[in-house]
Amino acid sequence: MTSTYHLGLLLLRISFSGMLLVHGVPKLLAVLQGDFSFGDPIGLGAVVTKILAIIGEVICPVLVIIGYKTRLAAVPALLTMFVAAFVVHAADPFGTKEKALMFGCAFLVIALTGAGKFSVDKK
Repeated sequence: MTSTYHLGLLLLRISFSGMLLVHGVPKLLAVLQGDFSFGDPIGLGAVVTKILAIIGEVICPVLVIIGYKTRLAAVPALLTMFVAAFVVHAADPFGTKEKALMFGCAFLVIALTGAGKFSVDKK
C-alpha cells in the first residue's frame, strides 16, 4: 500500500475519533461528578447504557486515534452510533440521524481496513 493510503487512514482515524470525543467527554465528566442519568434505549438501565456510551465515545476513539487494537476498538464506537441512529433517533427525520450515521460509517470503514502503518498496530 502507498503512503497516501496509510495517511488517509490516519486522517480518518484522527478526525472522526476526535469529533466523537467531543460528544463522549462531557458524558465522562458527568459520570466523574456522580451524574449517571441517561436514556435507556436498549433496556440495560441508564447506568449501564451511559457506561457503554462512554466506552464507545471516549475509550474506543482514543484507542482508534493511537491505532491500538484498532479494528476491535472501532466496533463499540460503530455500535454506539448505530444505536443512536436506528434506536434513539428511529422516529426522527434523516437530518437528525445523519451525524450518527456518518460516525457509524466512518467507524465501519476503520473496522474493515484497520489502522494502517501510522499506528501502534502498524497494520
